[in-house]
Amino acid sequence: MIRTSGDETGDTRAIPRRVLVATDTSAASTGAEHAGVQLATRVGASLIFLSVIDPSRLRLPGGLFHTRVDQVRAQRESALAKIVEYARKRGVSAQFLIWEGDPGASVIEAAEAEGADVIVVGSHDRGPVGRLLLGSVSGHVVEHGAGQVVVIRPGQELDDVWPAAQLPGGSGPTVAPTLAGRPV
Repeated sequence: MIRTSGDETGDTRAIPRRVLVATDTSAASTGAEHAGVQLATRVGASLIFLSVIDPSRLRLPGGLFHTRVDQVRAQRESALAKIVEYARKRGVSAQFLIWEGDPGASVIEAAEAEGADVIVVGSHDRGPVGRLLLGSVSGHVVEHGAGQVVVIRPGQELDDVWPAAQLPGGSGPTVAPTLAGRPV
């Protein structure tokens, strides 16, 4: 559920209380992870990091797995634990989930199941041919998601797509966190 807040002018804006960040823990998702932590820090929202393993992308022609699902799960758990720790050090209530299935549909289903007000997702910026061949999770989530969706493309920051002025009171973050020397 989205809580709203009004100021003395009667302006009401949605304040996210629960933010879901979809991540595959790759470099392309780093911007979305950072933006999710920054947004949650700004508004005092709780944070859920979701990673979806698509077993169909782990198969070779002929049906054999080039990587087992349990191996991918172990890698993701390790990476997500670090991201959650980073968020918690900034005072954000954070957890992670790992699902199996179609990434786009799973992100939408998880956001509904977890009561997320906002979904933050990264983009690989593959271009039209890459999207045709590999699909676009961010495009699917934007098209089918019920709530607000923030897409972070490579090189973008939260303020590029959701400026602090859009938040109630127009204030920026009270903390300027960094991860690996890079502002979040």
